[in-house]
Amino acid sequence: MSTDPPSSGTPPESPAATGAPVKDEGNAYEVDTSAGRRRLNNIIAIVGLLASIGAGFLGGAPTIWGLLPIVLYALLALLGMDIVVATVIALLSGVLIAQLPPLEIGNLLGDSLADQVTMIGLIIMLGCGVGEVLKTTGVAGTIVRGVMRVVGEKSRLAVILGMMVASLLLVASLGTLAGALAIAAPVLLPIAARMGFTRSATASMMFIGGCAGLTIAPFAGSNVAIMEAAGIGYLGYLGYGAGPLAVLSLIMGLLVVPWMQRRTVRTDDHYTEAEVGAAADQDVRKAGAGRATTVFLLVLLASVGYATFTNAGTSFPLLALPVLGVATGLAGGLGTKEIVGLIYRGAARLISIFLLFWLLAGLFILIEKLAPFKVILDMYGESLAGSSPFVFSILIALLGWVGVPGATAAQVVLLDQVFGDLATNIGVTTGAWTVVLLFASKADTYGPFPNGNMVGAMGLARSANLRNMMITGWALLVPACVMYTIILLFLSP
Repeated sequence: MSTDPPSSGTPPESPAATGAPVKDEGNAYEVDTSAGRRRLNNIIAIVGLLASIGAGFLGGAPTIWGLLPIVLYALLALLGMDIVVATVIALLSGVLIAQLPPLEIGNLLGDSLADQVTMIGLIIMLGCGVGEVLKTTGVAGTIVRGVMRVVGEKSRLAVILGMMVASLLLVASLGTLAGALAIAAPVLLPIAARMGFTRSATASMMFIGGCAGLTIAPFAGSNVAIMEAAGIGYLGYLGYGAGPLAVLSLIMGLLVVPWMQRRTVRTDDHYTEAEVGAAADQDVRKAGAGRATTVFLLVLLASVGYATFTNAGTSFPLLALPVLGVATGLAGGLGTKEIVGLIYRGAARLISIFLLFWLLAGLFILIEKLAPFKVILDMYGESLAGSSPFVFSILIALLGWVGVPGATAAQVVLLDQVFGDLATNIGVTTGAWTVVLLFASKADTYGPFPNGNMVGAMGLARSANLRNMMITGWALLVPACVMYTIILLFLSP
């Protein structure tokens, strides 16, 4: 599942006005759950921690009990507990099993700050900060308007393609789906309303285009993790798996969205004048937006080109993103102080993501110390090693698909740490391993269950029909599974 925080869109009235609970903007992973679900989560957490205390006296590493923190984390997250809280409980479970003294716990948290997983969390924060600069300078709106100007509004099919491409470009530029679509929505919704598209069809367009953009985003956390794990550059990453998925998404979108429109056109699923007017008020071109857009695109292309040519690693976005934000802001007429303030403001909204990745890094270090997968590999490694590269690739891809939810970049790192060496020994090629990690990190965005990206696209399109959004996801997931199976067949020796 993507690391993007769920979004509920922009309702006509504020939560305070309607009496609804106000969402904490400092927590991107806040989830409303029933009292019964919260009690169940608390019981599971207590039982899990008590079991961890007992497991700590059953012997040191390697121990199969090292799987308990992962199982506990997955179960709590799937039941709706705040992912950061679930991670803290899982980390505490690992500490109890390893029986770490306080000093070693401090050393563990210090080591996790310098870990690759934590670095990816910082990259995601910086991407959101750059997004705030793009919104303020008008670059985001200029990109969307430019795409829609090219396709025009005479043909519905052209508008569908234009809206998907506009969503793709913004998400690919920022590396975050919910954040980029939130910027694009005020420009896209009036166009969708003028063309008579329903809310469900509009949500499908934004979701499909956004997912395609997230797949090819050069600085998205999970994509950086895949390139680092597979030891491959950006062009290779695009060629083996990301490019085909993005193209397939757009092609399927041209089939799925018109079908969704026909499915919902006779229902009460159209935009009201008040909603379209509210969105249109924000559709104003800002002074200097054209110049800022030109600079943004040039710096972005230069950054991607440099990273590709030099095979830059995970740390390069830590430089590229701030440079991108500062250059765009200066070109848009903003002062240095204002640019820095915007980056701070955007990044601060995702502080929970940074904390999540920091804690996950500590959890993974603990799991590596407990070495439960060594026990499993000792038990079943011989049979896995005897399987063909194709069968092994399929098994690991499916394992990643149903794996731990919440942080796909961290999931990629974990899969590579556990199975990467075995994949190399079996003969899985670099291209096939790239496809495996890509599928493992992206497939659950499309289904089979609802997720934050689906709900985010729905909220921003002001749609309330989750069933239609899930149908959209499944319509992409099935052909994607077929396509990747064929690709793995060709890439496996």
